[in-house]
Amino acid sequence: MRLSARARNLTPSPTMAIDAKSKQMLADGVDVVNFSVGEPDFDTPESIKAAGIAAIQQGKTKYTPAAGTLELRKAICEKLARENGLQYTPDQIVVSNGGKQSLYNAYQVLLDPGEEVIIQAPYWVSYPEIVRLAGGVPVVVETDESTGFRMTADMIREKLTTRTRVINLNSPSNPTGAVLSRKELAEIAALAVERDLIIVTDEIYERLLYDGAEHVSIATFGEEVRKRTITVNGLSKAYSMTGWRIGYTASERIFAKAMGDLQSQSTSGPSSISQAAAVEALRGTQEPVEQMRQEFDRRRRHMMTRLNSLPGFSVKVAPEGAFYLFPNVSGLFGQTIAGRRITSSDDLAEVILERAHVAVVPGTGFGAPNYIRFSYATSMERIDEGLDRIARLLAEG
Repeated sequence: MRLSARARNLTPSPTMAIDAKSKQMLADGVDVVNFSVGEPDFDTPESIKAAGIAAIQQGKTKYTPAAGTLELRKAICEKLARENGLQYTPDQIVVSNGGKQSLYNAYQVLLDPGEEVIIQAPYWVSYPEIVRLAGGVPVVVETDESTGFRMTADMIREKLTTRTRVINLNSPSNPTGAVLSRKELAEIAALAVERDLIIVTDEIYERLLYDGAEHVSIATFGEEVRKRTITVNGLSKAYSMTGWRIGYTASERIFAKAMGDLQSQSTSGPSSISQAAAVEALRGTQEPVEQMRQEFDRRRRHMMTRLNSLPGFSVKVAPEGAFYLFPNVSGLFGQTIAGRRITSSDDLAEVILERAHVAVVPGTGFGAPNYIRFSYATSMERIDEGLDRIARLLAEG
Protein backbone atom coordinates (compact mmCIF):
# COMPACT_ATOMS: atom_id res chain seq x y z
CA MET A 1 0.00 0.00 0.00
CA ARG A 2 1.28 3.49 -0.84
CA LEU A 3 0.44 6.95 0.42
CA SER A 4 0.72 10.08 -1.71
CA ALA A 5 3.93 12.11 -1.59
CA ARG A 6 1.88 14.84 0.07
CA ALA A 7 0.95 12.54 2.94
CA ARG A 8 4.42 11.03 3.22
CA ASN A 9 6.04 14.46 3.53
CA LEU A 10 3.55 15.85 6.05
CA THR A 11 4.92 16.62 9.52
CA PRO A 12 2.41 16.27 12.38
CA SER A 13 1.90 19.28 14.65
CA PRO A 14 4.33 18.94 17.59
CA THR A 15 2.07 20.96 19.87
CA MET A 16 -0.86 18.63 19.27
CA ALA A 17 1.37 15.58 19.61
CA ILE A 18 2.72 16.68 22.99
CA ASP A 19 -0.74 17.66 24.19
CA ALA A 20 -2.01 14.21 23.18
CA LYS A 21 0.88 12.50 25.01
CA SER A 22 0.28 14.52 28.17
CA LYS A 23 -3.44 13.72 28.07
CA GLN A 24 -2.64 10.03 27.69
CA MET A 25 -0.39 10.26 30.74
CA LEU A 26 -3.25 11.92 32.62
CA ALA A 27 -5.58 9.11 31.54
CA ASP A 28 -2.99 6.66 32.88
CA GLY A 29 -3.14 8.34 36.28
CA VAL A 30 -0.06 10.58 35.99
CA ASP A 31 -0.52 14.16 37.23
CA VAL A 32 0.87 16.22 34.33
CA VAL A 33 1.10 20.01 34.40
CA ASN A 34 0.36 20.98 30.81
CA PHE A 35 2.13 24.10 29.52
CA SER A 36 1.93 22.89 25.92
CA VAL A 37 -1.62 23.64 24.92
CA GLY A 38 -2.56 26.73 22.90
CA GLU A 39 -6.04 27.30 24.24
CA PRO A 40 -7.46 29.41 27.08
CA ASP A 41 -8.31 27.49 30.25
CA PHE A 42 -11.38 29.67 30.85
CA ASP A 43 -14.85 28.42 29.99
CA THR A 44 -16.69 29.97 27.05
CA PRO A 45 -18.64 32.99 28.40
CA GLU A 46 -22.19 32.16 29.51
CA SER A 47 -23.93 34.46 27.02
CA ILE A 48 -22.16 32.75 24.13
CA LYS A 49 -23.03 29.27 25.40
CA ALA A 50 -26.64 30.39 25.83
CA ALA A 51 -26.75 31.57 22.22
CA GLY A 52 -25.54 28.14 21.08
CA ILE A 53 -28.17 26.38 23.18
CA ALA A 54 -30.85 28.71 21.85
CA ALA A 55 -29.80 27.92 18.29
CA ILE A 56 -30.33 24.20 18.97
CA GLN A 57 -33.71 24.83 20.58
CA GLN A 58 -34.78 27.06 17.67
CA GLY A 59 -33.90 24.40 15.13
CA LYS A 60 -30.89 26.20 13.65
CA THR A 61 -29.29 22.84 13.00
CA LYS A 62 -29.16 22.67 9.20
CA TYR A 63 -26.53 23.38 6.57
CA THR A 64 -25.54 27.01 6.18
CA PRO A 65 -24.08 28.70 3.10
CA ALA A 66 -20.53 27.45 2.50
CA ALA A 67 -19.03 30.84 3.40
CA GLY A 68 -21.11 31.16 6.58
CA THR A 69 -24.45 32.62 7.58
CA LEU A 70 -25.25 36.13 6.42
CA GLU A 71 -25.89 37.19 10.02
CA LEU A 72 -22.43 36.13 11.15
CA ARG A 73 -20.70 37.66 8.14
CA LYS A 74 -22.51 40.93 8.89
CA ALA A 75 -21.39 40.73 12.53
CA ILE A 76 -17.80 40.19 11.40
CA CYS A 77 -18.02 43.24 9.13
CA GLU A 78 -19.28 45.28 12.08
CA LYS A 79 -16.41 44.02 14.24
CA LEU A 80 -13.78 44.81 11.61
CA ALA A 81 -15.13 48.35 11.19
CA ARG A 82 -15.47 48.96 14.93
CA GLU A 83 -12.21 47.48 16.16
CA ASN A 84 -9.86 47.52 13.17
CA GLY A 85 -10.98 50.42 11.00
CA LEU A 86 -11.58 48.06 8.07
CA GLN A 87 -14.57 48.31 5.75
CA TYR A 88 -15.83 45.06 4.24
CA THR A 89 -19.14 43.70 2.98
CA PRO A 90 -20.49 40.22 3.80
CA ASP A 91 -19.51 38.83 0.39
CA GLN A 92 -15.87 39.53 1.30
CA ILE A 93 -16.03 37.36 4.42
CA VAL A 94 -15.54 33.58 4.52
CA VAL A 95 -16.26 31.76 7.79
CA SER A 96 -14.40 28.49 8.28
CA ASN A 97 -13.85 25.68 10.76
CA GLY A 98 -11.26 27.62 12.74
CA GLY A 99 -8.42 29.95 11.86
CA LYS A 100 -6.30 27.03 10.67
CA GLN A 101 -8.77 26.20 7.91
CA SER A 102 -8.95 29.87 7.00
CA LEU A 103 -5.17 29.87 6.49
CA TYR A 104 -5.34 26.59 4.58
CA ASN A 105 -8.03 28.00 2.27
CA ALA A 106 -6.00 31.17 1.67
CA TYR A 107 -2.86 29.38 0.59
CA GLN A 108 -4.74 26.84 -1.50
CA VAL A 109 -6.21 29.63 -3.63
CA LEU A 110 -3.07 31.83 -3.71
CA LEU A 111 -0.18 29.52 -4.55
CA ASP A 112 0.96 27.70 -7.63
CA PRO A 113 3.67 25.03 -7.26
CA GLY A 114 7.09 26.48 -6.41
CA GLU A 115 5.87 29.93 -5.38
CA GLU A 116 7.48 31.25 -2.21
CA VAL A 117 6.04 32.54 1.04
CA ILE A 118 8.04 34.69 3.47
CA ILE A 119 7.56 33.36 7.02
CA GLN A 120 9.13 34.76 10.16
CA ALA A 121 10.89 32.40 12.55
CA PRO A 122 10.04 31.64 15.28
CA TYR A 123 6.77 30.73 13.57
CA TRP A 124 3.57 28.93 14.47
CA VAL A 125 4.27 25.29 13.68
CA SER A 126 1.56 24.95 11.00
CA TYR A 127 2.56 27.83 8.68
CA PRO A 128 5.29 25.96 6.75
CA GLU A 129 3.20 22.80 6.44
CA ILE A 130 0.12 24.69 5.21
CA VAL A 131 2.30 26.40 2.58
CA ARG A 132 3.83 23.08 1.50
CA LEU A 133 0.41 21.45 1.26
CA ALA A 134 -0.49 24.14 -1.27
CA GLY A 135 2.64 23.38 -3.29
CA GLY A 136 4.44 26.45 -2.02
CA VAL A 137 7.92 26.93 -0.60
CA PRO A 138 8.35 28.47 2.87
CA VAL A 139 11.21 30.98 2.97
CA VAL A 140 12.18 31.66 6.56
CA VAL A 141 13.35 35.00 7.97
CA GLU A 142 15.25 34.35 11.21
CA THR A 143 14.61 36.58 14.23
CA ASP A 144 15.71 36.31 17.86
CA GLU A 145 16.02 38.34 21.07
CA SER A 146 18.36 40.82 19.36
CA THR A 147 15.56 41.87 16.97
CA GLY A 148 12.82 41.60 19.59
CA PHE A 149 11.53 38.63 17.60
CA ARG A 150 10.31 41.13 14.98
CA MET A 151 10.60 40.79 11.22
CA THR A 152 11.32 44.04 9.38
CA ALA A 153 10.86 45.11 5.77
CA ASP A 154 14.63 45.13 5.26
CA MET A 155 14.88 41.54 6.51
CA ILE A 156 12.11 40.52 4.13
CA ARG A 157 13.72 42.33 1.20
CA GLU A 158 16.87 40.22 1.55
CA LYS A 159 14.81 37.05 1.03
CA LEU A 160 12.76 38.16 -1.98
CA THR A 161 13.12 36.38 -5.31
CA THR A 162 11.19 36.34 -8.58
CA ARG A 163 9.19 33.45 -7.10
CA THR A 164 8.03 35.29 -3.96
CA ARG A 165 4.24 35.49 -3.85
CA VAL A 166 3.17 36.09 -0.22
CA ILE A 167 4.37 37.68 3.01
CA ASN A 168 2.93 35.80 5.99
CA LEU A 169 2.47 37.85 9.16
CA ASN A 170 1.46 36.87 12.69
CA SER A 171 1.11 39.72 15.17
CA PRO A 172 0.74 39.18 18.10
CA SER A 173 2.96 36.18 17.51
CA ASN A 174 2.70 32.58 18.52
CA PRO A 175 5.14 31.55 20.05
CA THR A 176 6.99 34.74 21.02
CA GLY A 177 4.18 37.19 21.82
CA ALA A 178 5.94 39.85 19.69
CA VAL A 179 3.72 42.65 18.35
CA LEU A 180 4.76 44.51 15.21
CA SER A 181 4.67 48.29 15.57
CA ARG A 182 2.71 50.64 13.34
CA LYS A 183 5.97 51.80 11.71
CA GLU A 184 7.17 48.25 11.07
CA LEU A 185 3.83 47.29 9.53
CA ALA A 186 3.75 50.42 7.36
CA GLU A 187 7.18 49.59 5.94
CA ILE A 188 6.17 45.97 5.22
CA ALA A 189 2.97 47.21 3.57
CA ALA A 190 4.94 49.59 1.34
CA LEU A 191 7.28 46.76 0.34
CA ALA A 192 4.33 44.53 -0.56
CA VAL A 193 2.91 47.22 -2.83
CA GLU A 194 6.32 47.94 -4.36
CA ARG A 195 6.96 44.27 -5.20
CA ASP A 196 3.34 43.32 -6.00
CA LEU A 197 3.08 40.81 -3.15
CA ILE A 198 0.09 39.40 -1.28
CA ILE A 199 -0.07 39.68 2.53
CA VAL A 200 -1.66 36.97 4.67
CA THR A 201 -1.96 38.31 8.20
CA ASP A 202 -2.96 36.08 11.12
CA GLU A 203 -4.45 38.31 13.82
CA ILE A 204 -6.00 35.63 16.05
CA TYR A 205 -4.36 37.00 19.24
CA GLU A 206 -5.21 40.67 18.62
CA ARG A 207 -7.33 41.05 21.78
CA LEU A 208 -4.65 39.69 24.11
CA LEU A 209 -2.21 42.60 24.49
CA TYR A 210 -0.04 43.78 27.40
CA ASP A 211 2.20 46.64 28.52
CA GLY A 212 0.31 49.16 26.38
CA ALA A 213 1.02 47.35 23.10
CA GLU A 214 -1.14 48.39 20.15
CA HIS A 215 -2.57 46.04 17.56
CA VAL A 216 -2.73 47.49 14.05
CA SER A 217 -4.26 45.65 11.10
CA ILE A 218 -1.89 45.98 8.15
CA ALA A 219 -4.84 46.27 5.74
CA THR A 220 -5.52 49.78 7.13
CA PHE A 221 -2.46 51.23 5.33
CA GLY A 222 -4.31 52.39 2.24
CA GLU A 223 -6.50 50.90 -0.44
CA GLU A 224 -3.61 49.30 -2.37
CA VAL A 225 -2.58 47.44 0.76
CA ARG A 226 -6.11 46.40 1.68
CA LYS A 227 -6.66 44.95 -1.81
CA ARG A 228 -3.65 42.66 -1.53
CA THR A 229 -4.28 41.57 2.09
CA ILE A 230 -6.13 38.53 3.41
CA THR A 231 -6.85 39.12 7.09
CA VAL A 232 -7.29 35.91 9.09
CA ASN A 233 -8.94 35.89 12.50
CA GLY A 234 -11.21 33.80 14.66
CA LEU A 235 -12.95 33.43 17.99
CA SER A 236 -10.91 30.65 19.58
CA LYS A 237 -8.47 32.69 21.65
CA ALA A 238 -10.27 35.89 22.64
CA TYR A 239 -13.58 34.20 23.49
CA SER A 240 -12.24 30.82 24.67
CA MET A 241 -14.13 29.08 21.87
CA THR A 242 -11.47 26.66 20.63
CA GLY A 243 -13.86 23.70 20.36
CA TRP A 244 -16.54 25.73 18.58
CA ARG A 245 -14.24 25.96 15.52
CA ILE A 246 -14.94 29.39 14.06
CA GLY A 247 -12.36 31.30 12.03
CA TYR A 248 -12.77 33.77 9.19
CA THR A 249 -11.04 35.73 6.46
CA ALA A 250 -11.66 39.23 5.12
CA SER A 251 -10.34 39.97 1.65
CA GLU A 252 -11.03 41.19 -1.86
CA ARG A 253 -13.97 39.47 -3.55
CA ILE A 254 -11.75 37.55 -5.96
CA PHE A 255 -10.04 35.86 -3.01
CA ALA A 256 -13.22 35.49 -0.95
CA LYS A 257 -15.13 33.84 -3.80
CA ALA A 258 -12.27 31.41 -4.47
CA MET A 259 -11.98 30.47 -0.79
CA GLY A 260 -15.75 30.06 -0.51
CA ASP A 261 -15.81 27.84 -3.61
CA LEU A 262 -12.92 25.77 -2.26
CA GLN A 263 -14.70 25.34 1.04
CA SER A 264 -17.92 24.33 -0.71
CA GLN A 265 -16.05 21.39 -2.21
CA SER A 266 -14.24 20.39 0.97
CA THR A 267 -15.86 20.97 4.36
CA SER A 268 -18.85 23.16 3.40
CA GLY A 269 -19.87 25.70 6.03
CA PRO A 270 -19.00 25.50 9.74
CA SER A 271 -21.45 24.32 12.38
CA SER A 272 -24.67 26.32 12.30
CA ILE A 273 -24.78 26.24 16.12
CA SER A 274 -21.24 27.58 16.46
CA GLN A 275 -22.02 30.36 14.01
CA ALA A 276 -25.04 31.46 16.05
CA ALA A 277 -22.87 31.53 19.18
CA ALA A 278 -20.22 33.52 17.29
CA VAL A 279 -22.74 36.26 16.49
CA GLU A 280 -23.36 36.70 20.21
CA ALA A 281 -19.62 36.71 20.89
CA LEU A 282 -19.04 39.56 18.47
CA ARG A 283 -22.15 41.61 19.23
CA GLY A 284 -22.56 40.89 22.95
CA THR A 285 -20.67 42.03 26.03
CA GLN A 286 -16.89 42.13 25.71
CA GLU A 287 -16.29 42.20 29.46
CA PRO A 288 -15.25 38.51 29.72
CA VAL A 289 -12.55 39.12 27.11
CA GLU A 290 -11.03 41.90 29.20
CA GLN A 291 -11.25 39.81 32.35
CA MET A 292 -9.36 36.98 30.65
CA ARG A 293 -6.77 39.41 29.28
CA GLN A 294 -6.10 40.85 32.73
CA GLU A 295 -5.65 37.39 34.23
CA PHE A 296 -3.35 36.34 31.40
CA ASP A 297 -1.28 39.46 32.06
CA ARG A 298 -0.96 38.57 35.75
CA ARG A 299 0.19 35.06 34.86
CA ARG A 300 2.55 36.36 32.17
CA ARG A 301 4.44 38.58 34.58
CA HIS A 302 4.59 35.90 37.26
CA MET A 303 5.74 33.12 34.95
CA MET A 304 8.37 35.33 33.32
CA THR A 305 9.89 36.14 36.72
CA ARG A 306 9.91 32.49 37.71
CA LEU A 307 11.38 31.25 34.42
CA ASN A 308 14.20 33.76 34.63
CA SER A 309 15.03 32.40 38.08
CA LEU A 310 15.58 28.86 36.70
CA PRO A 311 19.19 28.00 35.85
CA GLY A 312 19.71 27.90 32.09
CA PHE A 313 16.37 29.59 31.26
CA SER A 314 16.35 33.13 29.86
CA VAL A 315 13.43 35.37 28.84
CA LYS A 316 15.03 38.61 27.64
CA VAL A 317 12.09 39.91 25.60
CA ALA A 318 8.78 40.29 27.42
CA PRO A 319 5.89 39.08 25.25
CA GLU A 320 3.45 41.87 24.41
CA GLY A 321 0.63 39.61 23.27
CA ALA A 322 -0.87 36.09 23.12
CA PHE A 323 -0.36 33.75 26.11
CA TYR A 324 3.07 32.21 25.66
CA LEU A 325 6.59 32.63 26.99
CA PHE A 326 9.51 31.47 24.87
CA PRO A 327 12.64 31.16 27.00
CA ASN A 328 16.05 30.48 25.53
CA VAL A 329 17.31 27.22 27.07
CA SER A 330 20.57 26.81 25.16
CA GLY A 331 22.42 27.45 28.41
CA LEU A 332 21.48 23.91 29.44
CA PHE A 333 22.84 22.25 26.30
CA GLY A 334 25.76 19.99 27.14
CA GLN A 335 24.61 19.46 30.71
CA THR A 336 23.30 16.21 32.19
CA ILE A 337 19.82 16.22 33.72
CA ALA A 338 18.37 13.12 35.38
CA GLY A 339 21.13 11.05 33.85
CA ARG A 340 20.51 12.34 30.32
CA ARG A 341 22.87 14.55 28.36
CA ILE A 342 20.94 17.51 26.95
CA THR A 343 21.90 18.40 23.39
CA SER A 344 18.72 20.15 22.23
CA SER A 345 15.42 21.63 23.33
CA ASP A 346 13.82 18.35 22.22
CA ASP A 347 15.95 16.47 24.75
CA LEU A 348 15.09 18.96 27.46
CA ALA A 349 11.34 18.90 26.77
CA GLU A 350 11.37 15.11 26.80
CA VAL A 351 13.16 14.80 30.13
CA ILE A 352 10.94 17.48 31.68
CA LEU A 353 7.85 15.52 30.63
CA GLU A 354 9.17 12.10 31.61
CA ARG A 355 10.80 13.02 34.91
CA ALA A 356 8.99 16.17 36.12
CA HIS A 357 5.64 15.37 34.47
CA VAL A 358 5.44 18.84 32.93
CA ALA A 359 4.49 19.23 29.25
CA VAL A 360 6.26 21.96 27.26
CA VAL A 361 6.90 22.31 23.52
CA PRO A 362 10.47 22.32 22.16
CA GLY A 363 11.30 25.18 19.84
CA THR A 364 12.35 22.92 16.97
CA GLY A 365 8.83 22.85 15.53
CA PHE A 366 8.74 26.66 15.67
CA GLY A 367 11.99 27.01 13.72
CA ALA A 368 13.82 28.03 16.90
CA PRO A 369 15.69 25.03 18.33
CA ASN A 370 17.30 26.94 21.22
CA TYR A 371 13.94 27.71 22.81
CA ILE A 372 10.99 26.06 24.56
CA ARG A 373 7.40 27.34 24.52
CA PHE A 374 5.44 27.64 27.74
CA SER A 375 1.72 28.45 27.67
CA TYR A 376 0.37 30.36 30.66
CA ALA A 377 -3.20 29.45 29.74
CA THR A 378 -3.54 27.59 33.02
CA SER A 379 -4.13 28.59 36.63
CA MET A 380 -1.55 30.37 38.76
CA GLU A 381 -1.50 27.36 41.08
CA ARG A 382 -0.63 25.00 38.21
CA ILE A 383 1.98 27.44 36.93
CA ASP A 384 3.74 27.37 40.29
CA GLU A 385 3.37 23.60 40.61
CA GLY A 386 4.87 23.02 37.17
CA LEU A 387 7.76 25.41 37.64
CA ASP A 388 8.48 23.99 41.11
CA ARG A 389 8.77 20.55 39.53
CA ILE A 390 11.19 21.81 36.87
CA ALA A 391 13.24 23.61 39.53
CA ARG A 392 13.54 20.40 41.53
CA LEU A 393 14.52 18.44 38.42
CA LEU A 394 17.27 20.94 37.57
CA ALA A 395 18.53 20.93 41.15
CA GLU A 396 18.96 17.16 41.00
CA GLY A 397 21.40 17.50 38.11
